[in-house]
Amino acid sequence: MAWTWRFETADGTETSPAVEPEEFTTQGDAESWIGEVWKELLDGGAETVKLSDDNGTELYTMSLRAALDA
Repeated sequence: MAWTWRFETADGTETSPAVEPEEFTTQGDAESWIGEVWKELLDGGAETVKLSDDNGTELYTMSLRAALDA
């Protein structure tokens, strides 16, 4: 199974990430990667990320701005 991130601006428009994601074979790998680069993604204009599996099922949405404020 493959896991992918969608990157969105504050208004919900899809945007290109400041750091290009690799291919993730596990959900844990995808989540670890976002934990390592979220500040760079936020600085590059992404405000929200959405994790999906290879069936296109969206698992969750996460605000990068909220992570900054935490």
